[in-house]
Amino acid sequence: MRAVQLRAPASLDNLRLADLPDPGDPGPGEIRVRLTASSLNFHDFAVVAGMIPTVDGRIPMSDGAGTVEAIGEGVTDYRVGDHVVSLFFPYWDDGAAPSTAFTQVPGDGIDGYAREVVVTPQHWFTQAPTGWSAAEAATLTCAGLTAWRALFVDGVTQPGSTVLVQGSGGVSVFALQFAKAAGARVIATSSSDAKLDRLKALGADELINYKEVPAWGAKALELSGGRGVDTVVEIGGAGTLDQSMVATRVGGHVALIGVLAGIAGPVKTALLMSKNLRVQGLTVGSRAQQLAMIAGVEANAIRPILDQHFPLENLAEAFRHQAANAHFGKIIVDI
Repeated sequence: MRAVQLRAPASLDNLRLADLPDPGDPGPGEIRVRLTASSLNFHDFAVVAGMIPTVDGRIPMSDGAGTVEAIGEGVTDYRVGDHVVSLFFPYWDDGAAPSTAFTQVPGDGIDGYAREVVVTPQHWFTQAPTGWSAAEAATLTCAGLTAWRALFVDGVTQPGSTVLVQGSGGVSVFALQFAKAAGARVIATSSSDAKLDRLKALGADELINYKEVPAWGAKALELSGGRGVDTVVEIGGAGTLDQSMVATRVGGHVALIGVLAGIAGPVKTALLMSKNLRVQGLTVGSRAQQLAMIAGVEANAIRPILDQHFPLENLAEAFRHQAANAHFGKIIVDI
């Protein structure tokens, strides 16, 4: 089978297409999946760029979707021909994340889905949403579930809530779609008026160009009638956290999911304390949460927003497109 491997030292120039042995037939409790799509996340970029250490020869990509080709003895959840999508944490079923979860993330601690075929335990996948293509389903593993958990697991987004989303990457676009489906009001930020227009077309109620309005936290506070937003989907990290806290209501929730604007820096702890804010870090979610999200997107007829498609052999070019910040929604790898 064809696969892409990351050779040492990690860099985009050291992604190599390789021919690897076929994994063979599934054993008891296992399924064989023909992978046909993956999608890019910042986590994947961090691995291939050497920001997250991994071993020489690692197969990258946390997201994978495809079709079940064979099932092993004792498998009852799948049939041959089922469309399936991978889990970011294959060994986190429900409840609190086990301490070992982060060592077994595909494309990071173990080999990922930049390959044509995998044989895995059946619990490494779930059914894909009914009627979705593999490219659509592959967007859910990391970005979709992160947005879902931020709003509905760690947060209490409901009709009448106000949510602030930052930018137009995969997590932010999913958060916008999910929040609108729940009846929430959404304030969206971006440095691009063209991207803000697209966010508005997806349902964003208020728009802020943060290049034109550097104090966008105060502007969001104003747009919420002075009350503040209920939840901020915070993808920037240290560089944007203070503005997010300004934007949030007393007792509100900042879902800290990214570090695009810095991994460390000063925090206005007096603001954090005086507003009684909850700043909660999160990394994707569990199998139970993924199943709930899939039920949610099916019930609300939500479809993901796809950006450009790249073939597997052009994975490095896909990452360069991501690094240029030219994308809107999810970048797809066709396998």
